[in-house]
Amino acid sequence: MSVIVPPIQAPVARASAKDWAGLVILAFAVLLIAVDGTVLDLALPFISADLEPSSTQLLWIIDVYSFVLAGLLITMGTLGDRVGRRRLLMIGAAGFGLASVLTAWAPTPELLIAARVLQALSGATLMPATLGLIRTMFADPRQRTLAIGVWGAMAGGGTAAGPLVGGWLLEHFWWGSVFLVNLPVLAVLLAAGPILIPESKDPAPGRFDLRSMALSMLTMLPLVYAVKEMVVHGVDAPLSVTAAVGVTAGFAFVRRQRSMVNAMIDPGLFGKRTFTTAVVTNLLSIFALSGLLFFGSQYLQLVLGYSALDAGLLMLPGMVMSAVTALAAAWLIRRWSVGAVLGAGLATAALGAAVMIGLGTDTGPDLFVIGFLLAGAGIGFALTLTSDLVVSSVEPERAGAASAVSETAYELGVALGVAVLGSVVMAVFRAGVDTSMLGEHGAEAAKGTLGAAMAEAQSLSEPAAALLHGSAALAFVDGMHVASGIVALILAGTAVLVIGLLRRPVSG
Repeated sequence: MSVIVPPIQAPVARASAKDWAGLVILAFAVLLIAVDGTVLDLALPFISADLEPSSTQLLWIIDVYSFVLAGLLITMGTLGDRVGRRRLLMIGAAGFGLASVLTAWAPTPELLIAARVLQALSGATLMPATLGLIRTMFADPRQRTLAIGVWGAMAGGGTAAGPLVGGWLLEHFWWGSVFLVNLPVLAVLLAAGPILIPESKDPAPGRFDLRSMALSMLTMLPLVYAVKEMVVHGVDAPLSVTAAVGVTAGFAFVRRQRSMVNAMIDPGLFGKRTFTTAVVTNLLSIFALSGLLFFGSQYLQLVLGYSALDAGLLMLPGMVMSAVTALAAAWLIRRWSVGAVLGAGLATAALGAAVMIGLGTDTGPDLFVIGFLLAGAGIGFALTLTSDLVVSSVEPERAGAASAVSETAYELGVALGVAVLGSVVMAVFRAGVDTSMLGEHGAEAAKGTLGAAMAEAQSLSEPAAALLHGSAALAFVDGMHVASGIVALILAGTAVLVIGLLRRPVSG
């Protein structure tokens, strides 16, 4: 009787000190992109005063970065798998530095918009490359989860740091300084990256398909544009057509990927329960967080009367907690399953959103800080674990493309969170604000945004000013209550689904 001896599995190589040093460099690259995504907000009044852009140009200065970034993520993730992720990272870092200099000294609105496009083009190379490199540098599952936790913590910390860094710079320098803060980090990345970060790519990637690249961009750019514009102008025929173009291109992109041997994105990935659950959870988590940030910042500034910098400081505990839990996730899944930890995180975030239903026009910021702290804590878990699940679902050779899917879900979550939840808040606001003391033109302006309503109130004499101010604040808070309830329900429902779909504990 013969005995079948199972093959001995080679131990998984653990990361070296050099790999951990390389992670520090990658983490600062992520921090750079996250800071740049939010640092512009406080600089807008200074840019408007200096360059005098039109309202349309100002909108493009704000949004063109996210439009182009979302449109290019899949292309750049796949390109990194082919030409080398480190090589693309270095090219992107050099391009980002050059674009930052051009942005800082842009003399006209047109050139500022063009420089922001170049920043987005370069930024799209950085995020998928960093996550893809982590997948190949950290083969050990536990070490990889911790490394992705560091990656997620820097992304969350950068988002929180953006307004604070911007506020400090604007108090001491001109508006272009908010872009030049990138340069020291980029210099370190370019100098140390080739030494500390190993090159990795797909050894047999196949032909790069230009038609797939065009279809991916034709999907993302119109969709993100339509979603963002709908929250400002509402649904109309041109925006509906724009969204339809994106959806049609998306169907064409999926059909083409299914027919190709070397697809840009393997549609079979979405047949994997873990991969699909992670991508959808990532999108919904960011959907919730971006919505809370959108109406939370307005609540603190326009309803409670805090300055932009003070509002940023009040949001800081929640963003810091997000970074802390992003790191803690790697430790917790050693004791509980991914589904349990991720589900608990989403439930915590749902509780935070539910807390915000109790906010009022005359309450202090404490309740908001508590609610946002809980939401940030839960979403920190989600960002690390969903990113880890995505890159762990594919072979190291395809890590860049998989990372790009995760990053694209992130960008869509941001756009949808602001658009959908912003629309909910503003629909309740417009129905509830009392503009009977204003003329037709003033009433229309006051119903446009909370800021416009407060500006109209300042032009009135008492008691009409107090009536409009109080009515606008109350209507906005009522809208926040509805949006917070929606967020809480979505996150709680996602928590239940995640626990059910990801029952198995993490191996390794």
